[in-house]
Amino acid sequence: MLTRRQTMTASTALAAAAVLPAGSTSEAAAAKRSERLPAVYRFALGELEVTLVHDGHARRPLDANYVRNAALEEVRTALLDAFQPADVVLSPFTTVVVNTGRELVAIDAGNGDLGAPGTGLFRANLAAAGYRPEEIDLVLVSHFHGDHINGIRLKDGTPVFPNARLLVPEPEWAFWMDEGQMSRAPEAMQGAFRNVRRVFGPEAPKVERFSGERELVRGITAVPALGHTPGHYAFRLESGGQSLLVLSDTATKPELFLRRPDWQVMFDMDGTRAAETRKRILDMLAFERMMVVGYHFPFPAVGYVARDGAGYRFVPAFWS
Repeated sequence: MLTRRQTMTASTALAAAAVLPAGSTSEAAAAKRSERLPAVYRFALGELEVTLVHDGHARRPLDANYVRNAALEEVRTALLDAFQPADVVLSPFTTVVVNTGRELVAIDAGNGDLGAPGTGLFRANLAAAGYRPEEIDLVLVSHFHGDHINGIRLKDGTPVFPNARLLVPEPEWAFWMDEGQMSRAPEAMQGAFRNVRRVFGPEAPKVERFSGERELVRGITAVPALGHTPGHYAFRLESGGQSLLVLSDTATKPELFLRRPDWQVMFDMDGTRAAETRKRILDMLAFERMMVVGYHFPFPAVGYVARDGAGYRFVPAFWS
């Protein structure tokens, strides 16, 4: 005799079978889709409209050189604690586009068509956001590392933002465009010096420069954050009593360099100064509970910094 549970199970199975056409199987009807979908996130900050535009992500093998002043096993443990692989470093890239109501401003420009596989998605995602490169009025540059400036000019020399002014940090320009600095640089840095000239050289007389902490356009203030490079800057957005700090590379991978702000990534040109800057800015962000965007934070890369023991942690903003 069938129990009540056996009867109900059999009835459910028969009902399911009745809705399947003859000869069908339980396999998915739709093919798997592997193409990338647009990655854009937009929100209001007072009267500013902020659009975060994903430029993809890169993978690099993790070795003992990645964090200069930490044992490799410590770094691996930190990655595993963050549920990430312990043998590779996953590095996302997110640019910021700000509509001030008067100007459309891009803060950094991504990897362009010279980046690693999986990067260079900025232009496609900018289009998905409803903007054309010709509509960008101003490109603000945080520093001259290739993953921040290569999107300004295609590898064939074509400018990506034909109508945009270029505004860059004066100390960054002074360092990278100096022939003496280039001649004294080690061979490993020569490519970076040449790339800066490739990007900015054709328009050098028109490139505008800024220095110090000052408002560059309405609602966007340059904030010195030196150490990662000689002229590295962050940018503070303010409107309607709300504020946000675009960290640039003040802190790169949050799972490592928020947890241990004293750690120095291999790309920090002055590691000691970069760590001092990082601690100062992270402490300010945690105290003021200010929103933050990190260039190398997981997309959409916006949230808050909270104290966590001797270090800090990233708290993603509520998606809305």
